Amino acid sequence: MIKTIIFHHLLDMNDLPAAERWFYRYHVPEVMRFRPLSYVSYRAVPAPLGAEEFGYFNYKIHENISLEAAPAPLALTAMTPEAVPLRVIMVNVPASPTDDFKGAELHPGDKTIFRWVMVFRYPSGVSVDEGDEWYLGVHAREVMRQPGLTRFFSYRVLPSQVPVQEGVSTFLHPRSHISSDWHRVSELWYENSAGWVESVIDSPVIYTSPSWATYKMYPFLQPDVDFASTFILERPTDDWLRVVPPAYV
Repeated sequence: MIKTIIFHHLLDMNDLPAAERWFYRYHVPEVMRFRPLSYVSYRAVPAPLGAEEFGYFNYKIHENISLEAAPAPLALTAMTPEAVPLRVIMVNVPASPTDDFKGAELHPGDKTIFRWVMVFRYPSGVSVDEGDEWYLGVHAREVMRQPGLTRFFSYRVLPSQVPVQEGVSTFLHPRSHISSDWHRVSELWYENSAGWVESVIDSPVIYTSPSWATYKMYPFLQPDVDFASTFILERPTDDWLRVVPPAYV
């Protein structure tokens, strides 16, 4: 099974009402023509103090699980254009994490859950294997020393058979930007935003910088260029298969 994870960022928060209408009335039913096994979305929660410096995406995350990367349904020629411009990151990952570092033994009621979801890519000239050698062998071990961290796992992004390029998808708003050339998605959980602040801002771990770092401090990748993140809660805001009928064709 394949999980598609899509990060959304509004260029102007005044566009929120129009974006919500477009998603509910048009985009979600049209995506459901692909017959996903699961399709949920999470609204981003306010960024903790200092978190906007980590490539904060302000709108939502969509996740849908399918048996495989499905082709377009018969007769599907286009989707309803976006009502407002969005910055979008879309990646495919395995349905289960590739690497599980901490907290797999937790039960749902053990702790409250405040999820920091990040997506990143290694710099040009650094292979995924070379980047992962640092991330898995060095960085992940250091991250686990964060004082407020309760859960930590990661997905290696699946190679895209048809890379998403700006302007290719007909439903994009002219000012939107969509990309798929990312290497990993990771989740770090805390009990609340204060737990994140303690772990990342107030009592940071001393990290080992990779030789190829493009940013002088954690996360060692340029925010808003090679690193983006957002914060969500444990429960989806919307479970689309339960509340929205699919489009006719």
